[in-house]
Amino acid sequence: MNITVPPKPQKSGIKTFRNIAIGIGMLALYIWAFATIDIPWGRIFSERTIANFDRVIPKLFSPDFTFASRVFEYMMETLFIAFTGSFMAAILAVPFGFFAASNINRNPFLNTLGKWILNADRTFPEILLALIFVVAIGPGAFAGVLAIAIHSVGMLGKLYSEVVESIDMNVVEAMEANGANKIQIFFYGIIPQVIPEFLSYAIYRFEIDVRASTVLGIIGAGGIGTLLVISSRNRNWDEVGMILLVIIIFVSIIDYISTYIRKRIV
Repeated sequence: MNITVPPKPQKSGIKTFRNIAIGIGMLALYIWAFATIDIPWGRIFSERTIANFDRVIPKLFSPDFTFASRVFEYMMETLFIAFTGSFMAAILAVPFGFFAASNINRNPFLNTLGKWILNADRTFPEILLALIFVVAIGPGAFAGVLAIAIHSVGMLGKLYSEVVESIDMNVVEAMEANGANKIQIFFYGIIPQVIPEFLSYAIYRFEIDVRASTVLGIIGAGGIGTLLVISSRNRNWDEVGMILLVIIIFVSIIDYISTYIRKRIV
């Protein structure tokens, strides 16, 4: 019995030329980027730079464990900032998510407006919002909470709207055909479909906000970033090493726990 092997598809000359052109274009882009940012290679590999690394790096890997209690206190404040901001955003993003969902908000103008609001909100990074709130209401953890909350609304609102747009509309239409009112449809036809993914995205956003909160203290928005700035300015690199160690441990634990919870929810 003869088995006929289908011939291998031949690549056209146009596709080959296109791939080569893309490769050359990417290489040229990288070369142009490195050429225009003016990297001081001589200073990077100078004896002074190497001496600074030799002085700092060993201390970073020799953390001061007597400093652990104070670091833990500031790290807990960072977690509280992230949790409070994420919790506020998870609630505030719900109406924005429904407002930006095209299958719920059928008005093209209002639907587009909702998407633009969420896009505009995501444009501002947390550190810029924190700087604005530090100037407006003064330094402290509350400025960090507001920065985290407002920025997270943009991301969660977009994700929520995509979840709402992916629901099974047959359930909604069946309830409408059986005479259910809008409130009943919302609570019994829509909410059960979106709640698991809403919770999953909110927990995932909390992971991101924990990382973001660690740097907000640099500009006075509370948390462990404040302690990091003080220790680095005083050249206490063993204390900086302890701070980084605590951040790594807490972030790793939170990532593991949140991943486990999200797998159980969805």
